[in-house]
Amino acid sequence: MFAVTILGNNSAIPTTERHPTAQVVTCNEQLLLIDCGEGTQVQMTRYKIRRSRVKHIFISHLHGDHYFGLIGLLNSLSLLGRTESLTIYATPELEAILQLQLECAATQLKFDLHFVPLRAENAGVIVDEKDLEVRFFPVRHRIPCFGFVIEQRRKKRKIIPEQAQAYEIPAAFYSQLQEGADYQRKDGVLVKNHWVTLPPAPSKKYVYCADTIYDEELIAQMEHADLVYHETTYLHGLAERAAERYHSTSVQAATLAARAGAKRLLIGHFSSKYTELQPFLDECRPVFENTELSVEGATFLI
Repeated sequence: MFAVTILGNNSAIPTTERHPTAQVVTCNEQLLLIDCGEGTQVQMTRYKIRRSRVKHIFISHLHGDHYFGLIGLLNSLSLLGRTESLTIYATPELEAILQLQLECAATQLKFDLHFVPLRAENAGVIVDEKDLEVRFFPVRHRIPCFGFVIEQRRKKRKIIPEQAQAYEIPAAFYSQLQEGADYQRKDGVLVKNHWVTLPPAPSKKYVYCADTIYDEELIAQMEHADLVYHETTYLHGLAERAAERYHSTSVQAATLAARAGAKRLLIGHFSSKYTELQPFLDECRPVFENTELSVEGATFLI
């Protein structure tokens, strides 16, 4: 399974209806948390997210609506008895902030907390696992800020059962076939892997663009993505305000998605000044039809 669940879709100030930015990406059996605005752990409980399965936390930047919920989440995980290590990826300053918060409260976490500093000059791969790769890239905001490319890699080949049986390959060898191995029969016949398997399904890619001014350089990161998340803090009538505050509008996000050849666009980080979100779709869809709102509690399959 490869999917993203929205925990918060608002910018800056929480409202009674919407919460600051937070998303959970499910990649097979593990969960990745992207940003952790105020109230994230409450949202995780509300939408039945298993916090114990979160292995990696990615913080795009240090504006409060993207990380003020982090220390509370870490403390709760410790109180709940977590012992498995956890890794946080963020700008270097966050490590000192967390250490100070823990020291002031005389709190000792019951699990190992690892920290990977993100710097623009080192943009690239930060997670490289069997079926998962995560890369980070800089975006243009008022302070250092990063986006993330999460790719579910498909490495296992698909077995053609009738072919495998015809070549008398035992079921015990199927796992090796999925890894690309040929099969040597006892009669000396070498069964080539591609005779009995099909190539793995294409990898799938989710791109999280974080807070950013309209920037056409992001097209390279978004190119042909299965799903792109891009902020739309303002409707397009406030494009000038968006630029002044290093944010984007509905039309700008849709334009980038269209130019990148993305398959779907997910929009969020809505300003609290808006009570209705339908106008964001009304502006995006004429530019990029396959646009969806990041509604809290909704899960989008990638």
